[in-house]
Amino acid sequence: MTLTRQSASTILADLSSGRLSAAELMQATLARIADVNPQLNAIVALQDADALMAAARAADAGPWRGPLHGLPVAVKDLADVAGLPTTKGSPLLADFVPKRDELIAARMRAAGAIFIGKTNVPEFGLGSHTFNPVYGATVNPYDPTLSCGGSSGGAAVALATGMLALADGSDMMGSLRNPAAWNNVYGYRPSWGLVPSEPLGDTFLHQLSTLGPMARSPQDIALLLDVIAGPDPRQPHGMRHEPIAPLEPCDPKGLRIGWLGDWGGAYPMEAGVMECCEGALRSFEAMGCHVEALAPPFPAEKIWDSWTTLRSWQVGAGLAPMMEQPDQRAQLKDSARWEAERGMALSAMEVHRASVLRSDWFKRAAALFEDYDALVLPSAQVWPFDVAQPYPTSIAGQEMDTYHRWMEVMIPVSLLGLPCLAAPAGFGAQGVPMGVQIFGPRGSDARLLALGAAYHEATGWPQKAPAM
Repeated sequence: MTLTRQSASTILADLSSGRLSAAELMQATLARIADVNPQLNAIVALQDADALMAAARAADAGPWRGPLHGLPVAVKDLADVAGLPTTKGSPLLADFVPKRDELIAARMRAAGAIFIGKTNVPEFGLGSHTFNPVYGATVNPYDPTLSCGGSSGGAAVALATGMLALADGSDMMGSLRNPAAWNNVYGYRPSWGLVPSEPLGDTFLHQLSTLGPMARSPQDIALLLDVIAGPDPRQPHGMRHEPIAPLEPCDPKGLRIGWLGDWGGAYPMEAGVMECCEGALRSFEAMGCHVEALAPPFPAEKIWDSWTTLRSWQVGAGLAPMMEQPDQRAQLKDSARWEAERGMALSAMEVHRASVLRSDWFKRAAALFEDYDALVLPSAQVWPFDVAQPYPTSIAGQEMDTYHRWMEVMIPVSLLGLPCLAAPAGFGAQGVPMGVQIFGPRGSDARLLALGAAYHEATGWPQKAPAM
């Protein structure tokens, strides 16, 4: 196995022991990026090679700074990193270079990470397809004519191809989970509040989006989660975090797994998706788990109504300053304007009713977790689609009425802020990957990742790397 395909756990242990130097790792990383990134466009704003090599040599010469000491990291291009462009994929921010690190970047830097650039995103992170007018599209390494998913698409591709060993991401409507599925890696959406974001604007009301880690194994997920998790005293909803790395697999024998499938037919699925995901269920059964198919526990339309209201409310609040400037408004993509217009037109009582629906679904989910250790859903409703297509407009003959309805299978988890491990499930007839969402009650992050580690040992899907 080449150096850049090794696990982050192995790489960091070798760096810590002196068996590997940061300079050797940086040289191998830059060589790997030069080899594959021109075809994939996953890492953007890559910094000067000489400067990066100098930073690596300084890491070798200096004191050990933390668990990521000497590791090359590219941060998702929605988060600020001092001295690197933060475009969010928008022409409105194409020249913006922040002077300070956002909280997640500050925590990684303090842990010893060396920032080499950014990972590509959709414009403002909207939509599960990574393309934007600043950097262009990121393509799928298993088939470069297809989408890599999003919004953490650049991060997932960089992991899948060995350009990065660890990556950060963020997730509102599947942005850590969909690209993990389509690139045969792991994405982890933590319990909401476990990984704080930058304390800007409202920090009380909006509870849909979260930051989280991505990697090629749950063990590596745990490494990065320990760095970025934990409360921020400036924010009201933080959760305490006890370190979980090094992560040990649980004994899965006897665990009860609930399979929610296509939610009783409410979520249309492209041919082959369900069959691939059911292969993951057979892996759980082989591990000694009891797997049971469940009827829909809550009406899908109520979840959708609550989600679309609360999402537009949050997106609208974030984009309102740009919407108020006609020249900036005109430069926003259609889906961003649509979300913002809906959000800005909502009444307080409409938001309240949406939150009541969310509360009802939370109570029902809590009852489910009294009987099941984890629940499972597919991580996508379609296979990776044509990279030139903005988003799927129909699935299995059913028309999609919004730009994001094709990702509806993600929202039962997102709406409640539940911890969720997106895990590889195998490959379809086309040779491209698919994945499943494994989720549990709030606060069950350590147990969930330990189950994921057992699944990873039993399957080893990310070891089946793309040809490039």
